[in-house]
Amino acid sequence: MAEAFKFELVSPERLLVSEEVQSVVIPATEGEMTIMANHAPVMTTIKPGVVTVKTRAGADERYVVFGGFADVMPSACTLLAESAVPVASIDRADLSQRIKDAREDASDAKTDEARTRAEALLSQLTTLEAAL
Repeated sequence: MAEAFKFELVSPERLLVSEEVQSVVIPATEGEMTIMANHAPVMTTIKPGVVTVKTRAGADERYVVFGGFADVMPSACTLLAESAVPVASIDRADLSQRIKDAREDASDAKTDEARTRAEALLSQLTTLEAAL
């Protein structure tokens, strides 16, 4: 069995996970990252996606996150999400509304920078919808 480390997944509403785990796969903005015990220290931003937690017992738990950042240290990983829910309780209507809002933001953008940000979020959300 892999060495365990402390993982915490926190959203503004609540603490979703706080336990010793084997590994965590996070949707970093630069690509998916697998975090295990003794990982090199790093801080990264998180894009909308699915976080997969392999518990100490070997079970997989999945959570949908909508942005945030992760702080990784050799003995711990803390993911502070803008919003997070277990995959099993994802509200498809909420996800559809977020996609609709992102489309409107992209079409209403007044600057190229704002349009680029809105289009990137739209792309991430539609990818997340397809993954679920």
